[in-house]
Amino acid sequence: MNLSTVVDRLDEELRIADYADLDASANGLQIGPDEAEIERVAVAVDGVRETFDRAIEADADLLVVHHGLSWGGFERVTGQTYDRIAPLIENDLALYVAHLPLDGHQELGNAAGVADVLDLEDRTPFGELGPEYIGQRGTAAEPYAPEELQGRLERELETDGRPVQHLAFGPDEIEDVAIVTGSGVDWLDEAVESGADALVTGEGKGKAYHEAQEAGIHVFLAGHYATETFGVRSLQELVEDWGLETTYLEVPTGL
Repeated sequence: MNLSTVVDRLDEELRIADYADLDASANGLQIGPDEAEIERVAVAVDGVRETFDRAIEADADLLVVHHGLSWGGFERVTGQTYDRIAPLIENDLALYVAHLPLDGHQELGNAAGVADVLDLEDRTPFGELGPEYIGQRGTAAEPYAPEELQGRLERELETDGRPVQHLAFGPDEIEDVAIVTGSGVDWLDEAVESGADALVTGEGKGKAYHEAQEAGIHVFLAGHYATETFGVRSLQELVEDWGLETTYLEVPTGL
């Protein structure tokens, strides 16, 4: 399949253009020629030297990641930036990035994947960012005890063996759950205002402890990486349906 066809299909499915003014990430095709033939696609959470090297070893023609290289553009392609980009060009490996568009996708996105793990029903978009949303909210099929929800996240997410941190300030039973993956604790106020019993996100900030305590809400910090593997795995299944070979590159950070 031609690279431009793959890119156009991904751009359309993820509504890349709708996030152009909201996301610091340069979403879409970040590195690659105008035209190339794609037979094998690798997917990974992070666009870094390790995943580039592993994609090259897997003989991939295209690497699709959540976290790319360009966050507002490059001033100079030197040093670490050069060392990261050079293998892509030298090995004809194109790089496609989907940051907030993949967080916000209500079926293929990261928050949707966490909601699947928790068996949430009656889902609605959550995590307002301008005219878009980057998360999801839903109701548990059966109420969770807080430690039960924590345990489920630890079992189902790629936490690299690390425990899920829990700010245990909410009710004894958790029914309504708000999710913003990665660095989503800034949506704690929205979670409180929505009536959620818990916010599930990746990583926290110091102020979140007292804000959660004062608001009476649970916060689960399951890891930035661990909460953001779902989107690229969904894209892997999507491009497989298009007839392309795929491989998933698991490179957990424990963070």
